[in-house]
Amino acid sequence: MPKSSRKKRLILSLFSGCGGLDLGFEQAGYETGLAYDVRPSAIASHNYNRDKNSAFVRDVTQIKLSDLDKDFGGKFYPCGVIGGPPCQSFSRGNSSKKANDPRTKLVRSFFSLALRVHRNRGGLDFIVMENVPEIMRANGGRLLQTEIDRLEAAGFAVFCDVYDAVNYGVPQTRKRLFLIALNISRYSGTWCKPRKVRKIKVVGDVISGLAEPVYYIHSKSLQKYPEHPNHWCMTPRSEKFFNSSLTPGRSTGRSFKTLAWDKPSYTVSYGHREVHVHPECTRRLSVFEAMLIQGFPRPYSLLGTLSSQISQVSEAVPPPLAKAIAQSVNRALLMYLDSNFFRAAA
Repeated sequence: MPKSSRKKRLILSLFSGCGGLDLGFEQAGYETGLAYDVRPSAIASHNYNRDKNSAFVRDVTQIKLSDLDKDFGGKFYPCGVIGGPPCQSFSRGNSSKKANDPRTKLVRSFFSLALRVHRNRGGLDFIVMENVPEIMRANGGRLLQTEIDRLEAAGFAVFCDVYDAVNYGVPQTRKRLFLIALNISRYSGTWCKPRKVRKIKVVGDVISGLAEPVYYIHSKSLQKYPEHPNHWCMTPRSEKFFNSSLTPGRSTGRSFKTLAWDKPSYTVSYGHREVHVHPECTRRLSVFEAMLIQGFPRPYSLLGTLSSQISQVSEAVPPPLAKAIAQSVNRALLMYLDSNFFRAAA
C-alpha cells in the first residue's frame, strides 16, 4: 500500500447514512475516503458537513473495485471498512418481519465487498459493522455466524458485543451490536472494550435553554431558524399536547414517549408520528434536538425534507459511541501502537 494512503488512514464507509459512524471514526483520527448510501438526502448531508465530497449515491450490492477507484480519483487503499447495513428486518420495532426480507442480504453484501477490498488492496486493518442486537438471532444465529466464519477464514480476529450509547457520552439509552474484525497480522492480541464515561448525560444536559423551534406549518415562510437550520418540528395537533395529559418521563404507547429533563432519552428510533415528546409536553422534539440527543456536534447540519431529516437522525450511529469504538480499534492494532497518530487519537 502506498505510504500516502497509509498515512491518511482512509476508511471506506458502506450504508453510511448521514455520517454518524464516519464522524466518530474521524474524531478518532481517520479520514473518510469514500462513503456510499442509496439515499440522496443522506449523502447530501454527509458531504455538506465535510471539506470534500467523498460520499456518493450508489447501491452497495453493485459496487465494484473499479467504482471505488473512479470515485476516489485513483487507486483506493483504505485501512478499514465500516458501516451499518439497514436493520429494519431485524429490529424489535418491526412488527411485520418476513423470513425472506431482502434486506437481510445486505449484511452479506457488506462483508463481501469489505473482503474483496481486503484481498485486492493490500489487506485491511479492520472491519466494523454496526447493527441492532436482534441480528444475533436472525436465522437462528446462522446469519451472523456465517459472516464471522468468513472473516476468521480471511485472517481476522472477530469480537462481537452489544454496547449502550448512554455509557459513552450520549444522553440516550440505545443498545447496538458492533462486530469488530481485526487483521491478526496487525493486531496486538488484546481487545479491550470501549471506555465508559464516568457521568451519564441526561436530556437536560443537551437541549435545555434552546429557543422554540419552527413548526413545520410555518417553515416555508421563515428565512432563518432560531438556533440551528434543523431546529424545526412537526406541528402539534393531538389534543394530548394541549390538555395536560402528558407527563415528563412517561411513555404512552409508541407515539407519545415523553422525555424527562433529568433522565436519558428513550432510544432515538422514530417511525411515522413517533418522534419523542419534548419534556415540556407541548410538542415533539425538533430535528436539531434529536441530533443533540444522538450526540452530534452543534455545527452538524442535515439536508432534505423534514421527514428525511427525521429518518437520517433516527438511523444514525451516535458519533460519541462510534468514536469510543474507533479508539478501542486504535488500541488493539499492533503496527501503529507506538506512533504519534495513535497516541493522539487514543
